[in-house]
Amino acid sequence: MQQEASIQTPLNDVQLMLLRLFSRPMSKSDTEAIRNMLLDYYETLLQQEVDKVIKEKGIKREDFDRLLNLDRRTK
Repeated sequence: MQQEASIQTPLNDVQLMLLRLFSRPMSKSDTEAIRNMLLDYYETLLQQEVDKVIKEKGIKREDFDRLLNLDRRTK
């Protein structure tokens, strides 16, 4: 059986900080609250990026409506 080569990537500063910060027992509710906080943070970043691209490309509501109403059936 051949072993797969494992690629070790160093942890970045944020990952290290989080590991140190959370290297203690946590309740399920604490874990869920932190997970939700991180999800909210990344959702905000994503929405900001989407808004930026929409503005840069001059995309309008009508463009989204037109795409949503396209007939997507295959022939």
